[in-house]
Amino acid sequence: MSHYERIADLSVTIESVARRRRTADTTSGFERTTTEYRLSGDGLVGRGEDVTYETADHDALAGTDPIDVEGEWTIDELSDRLDEIDLFHGNPPENEAARNYRRWAVESAALDLALRQQEESLGERLGVDPEPVRFVVSTRLGDPPSTERVEALLARNPDLEFKLDPTPEWPEAAFETLRETDAVRVLDLKGWYEGTEIDVEPDPELYRDVFAAFPGAVVEDPAFTPATSALVEPQADRLSFDYPIDGVESLKSLPVEPGWCNVKPSRFGTLESLFETISYCERNGIELYGGGQFELASGRTAIQTLAALCYPDGPNDVAPRAYNDPDGEPPYPKSPLRPSRDAVGFEF
Repeated sequence: MSHYERIADLSVTIESVARRRRTADTTSGFERTTTEYRLSGDGLVGRGEDVTYETADHDALAGTDPIDVEGEWTIDELSDRLDEIDLFHGNPPENEAARNYRRWAVESAALDLALRQQEESLGERLGVDPEPVRFVVSTRLGDPPSTERVEALLARNPDLEFKLDPTPEWPEAAFETLRETDAVRVLDLKGWYEGTEIDVEPDPELYRDVFAAFPGAVVEDPAFTPATSALVEPQADRLSFDYPIDGVESLKSLPVEPGWCNVKPSRFGTLESLFETISYCERNGIELYGGGQFELASGRTAIQTLAALCYPDGPNDVAPRAYNDPDGEPPYPKSPLRPSRDAVGFEF
């Protein structure tokens, strides 16, 4: 049986729906807002986090009634019911991707509750033992770019690994310092974003420097333009994609067959699409690792749980939240993260 088939007929009783807004500053210099959906039944609560980035979309939930999903369902039946519900209550999101983010929040909350009602962990339901999770620390070098935070973290823990976002403003000295650390595992070129604050214009010189300076690293989301394609295509085995991936068809439509895929569960919207994509990658030799989205609550636990079950050895961008907290102080947790043997639901 596939992973989805193992959870599709899992029953869940939902008696009420509530939401909880969460807000926190981040080490990337912006205030993060998310909304946690809380489904209750049989004296238990299942949680799932809407990681929509636009604060206005969370603001628009004020004064709206919780969604109508009370009743007895299987996970598959509830997913069908959500096809009929506007989770944005008539206020279209600023970014259409947010529809998947909110759908994921509700479906993952339902799965969490269903498993708790059965007194099972996700691993037990899938028949998979969770393994310790290797993680990388995702950070930016700031403006102007500086390697100080990377060096400070390595001074405390020389075994740390990193996921970084190169920009054309990186000086040659930054490339040299980072290369010498031998700690950079993923470089995100952010070449597929448009109209956001984190867009990075496709720059052939930047791409050339990244490929040359970090020959063993995974390179994520390069753009394919007349100026960059000749540089990017020969690197297919170490290319990864994140932003454009929301299901199997999006992987098949890429300009190359990548060696890697960054799994951000919320991008897929449904549990079915998530597990179908993981299975597709496993069948086709595409390596996997988990991605984070500055989750503030149960969403972080969920991505750590999935990593422990499906891709524990990947360069997972699922570091404990302390690394994203500007007020966080050492000692920080070390990699790998070890799952609890007493976990239930979507717990890690």
